[in-house]
Formats: sequence, C-alpha cells, structure tokens
Amino acid sequence: MSTSHRDGEALIPRPPLTTAALRVAVAQIAPAYLGQFVDHLDQTTEQAARQSTVAPLQGFLEQWGEFVAIHRHPARAARLRELEKQVAAVTDRDALRVVLAEIRELTALARREAAGE
Repeated sequence: MSTSHRDGEALIPRPPLTTAALRVAVAQIAPAYLGQFVDHLDQTTEQAARQSTVAPLQGFLEQWGEFVAIHRHPARAARLRELEKQVAAVTDRDALRVVLAEIRELTALARREAAGE
C-alpha cells in the first residue's frame, strides 16, 4: 500500500462493517493495533456466545468501524491524538469542554462515515 496521499484523502476506501474487512483495514492503516483488534474480537465472540446475542458483535463492528474511519485519514488521526494530549494536560473546565466537544464531533463524523451515512 502506498502511503502517498493528498491532505484529507483517505489511505484506503471505506471498508464494509465486517470483521474480515475491518481486520484487513486495521492491518493496512494501523498494524500496531492488529493484536488488539484480534483480542477484542475473541473476547466479543465469547461474550456473544455466553449471552446468546449478537449485540456485542454489533458493538465491536461499530467501534472498529469508527477506529478505521478515523485512522484511514492521517490528518484526522493526528488531530484526535492531539486532542487526547490536550485532555490529559488541560486544567480549565471550559477548555476541557471545548476539547471534548471537538472529540465528540470527530468521533460522530467517523461513526456516520463507518455506517455509510
């Protein structure tokens, strides 16, 4: 995969919300997280079996779809990392609210994108 891209362009196309497609996407755009993806999938599968429901799997797909939607855009992923650093360092409640609002906007955008909206 080429890492050459214009600012704002996605590194990869939006994958469908399937475990196989998300696994490939994570391996391509954030390989350091692949182990975490697999561990989370294993835990989620066990939980779904114990509870006799697909709800945990739906949550897994939404969470990792959002992760991919953020990380397939390098500028978006960098902005989220910067905002997370600000959250850790901010001491003013109003400033914290502003930073958290931007994080919510970024993650809401990623959630909509992952869902194909």
